[in-house]
Amino acid sequence: MADSPGALPRSVRIGYGSGSVATGAFGTVPGLMLLPYLTDELGIAALWAGLIVFLPKAWDVVLNPIAGRISDRTVDPAGPRRPWLLRAGIMLAGAFALIFAAPDLGSQGLEAAWVLVFFVLAASAYAFFQVPYVAMPAEITSSYHERTRLMTARVAILAFTIMLAGATAPVIRDAVGGRAGYRVMGLVMALIIAVGVVSAYLGTRRAPIGAVEAGAGSLRDQLRIVATARDFRLLLSTFMLQGLAIGCMLAGVDYLAREVLENQGASTLLFVCFVGPALLLTPVWAAFGERVGKKQGYVVASLILAAGAALAAFAQVAPAAVVFAATALVGVGYAGCQVFPMAMLPDAAATDAARTGENRAGVYTGVWTAGETLGLALGPGVFAVVLAAGGYVSSEGGDVAQPESALTAITLGFSVLPAVLIVLSLWWLSRYTLDADEVAAAVRSGVAA
Repeated sequence: MADSPGALPRSVRIGYGSGSVATGAFGTVPGLMLLPYLTDELGIAALWAGLIVFLPKAWDVVLNPIAGRISDRTVDPAGPRRPWLLRAGIMLAGAFALIFAAPDLGSQGLEAAWVLVFFVLAASAYAFFQVPYVAMPAEITSSYHERTRLMTARVAILAFTIMLAGATAPVIRDAVGGRAGYRVMGLVMALIIAVGVVSAYLGTRRAPIGAVEAGAGSLRDQLRIVATARDFRLLLSTFMLQGLAIGCMLAGVDYLAREVLENQGASTLLFVCFVGPALLLTPVWAAFGERVGKKQGYVVASLILAAGAALAAFAQVAPAAVVFAATALVGVGYAGCQVFPMAMLPDAAATDAARTGENRAGVYTGVWTAGETLGLALGPGVFAVVLAAGGYVSSEGGDVAQPESALTAITLGFSVLPAVLIVLSLWWLSRYTLDADEVAAAVRSGVAA
């Protein structure tokens, strides 16, 4: 672990946080734009479109623990994690640009296959970028509170990226129009991803490199050990369900703006309302967590997020301002729901390393990102099922009048369903027990050993 529990240089905090430019763009844009691209540009039925969005992320669930194990065992002067940021990150940017670049192949099946192939390639590269990236905090500092500060920088940059990518992607698409609009949007987002990749690689060159040995045994052995970590399992279950809820809301933004609010440009404003509060409140959540504890802060943030989602259920009958206010309330809670779990994950991995003297941060992170990916991937898939159940009508680039049942399905999929999932996730979070004293005791025992 890091030699001192003291504060990291600000340049390292910002450098590390800049990796969220890549994770934020890749995590946001497909969830926001890919389902509408498939249903309303390529004319693919909602259920098939949902499957295409889901399968590459399901592949990541398998790949992420493998990527974590490989990075644990990587030997490089730059450390086991940093080399993967550049290697995988550049591949991610290239594959991402191609997802939305499908030519007119004269067949919906071939065009759907194009999207699926390049989304799988992008998801594979993302696994080898994201897992090492998320594993780094457990190794570059041993301080319980410093990890929260590190996550504060990361989440602030993440929130800015989500707002930038989520707000501008629809604008670029609509300004150019048609398939060309999606192609240009994909290229611009790929360039944003590349900027984040290079910034994270260069910005962490002064970060401490963990000295704990990689865990012995096979990947299966390591996964079995990680599975016995009770607090980790509870935290992951909470985060997965919340990822599913957020995935539903992301997938529903464009549909809610176009079909329910009847304002295509409203998708940008919804995104600003969703992410804008995080830019202001991320440091506030971090300070709140230092005073009351990470778990308590996470509970409060989750309840605020759920309340905002529930309020959005009135989208069909209330003025648009009410929907924007509800989305802003979601954004207030979302900021905390990013800061706290991402600061709690390194605690679990570092506590295990301190107690055992073996580094399983990559495996922990691989399992974590697999769960996160599964939750976010299921979100658009579940939303697609809700669309299909409501009788949503797909089209090839044209406007189609949707039945009232489809409008109701869009509203409920964006609001009530996520709210219920968030509240349900708190059952697992309530049983989580790892706190600052326990982490400090584990570190002291590890040092003494």
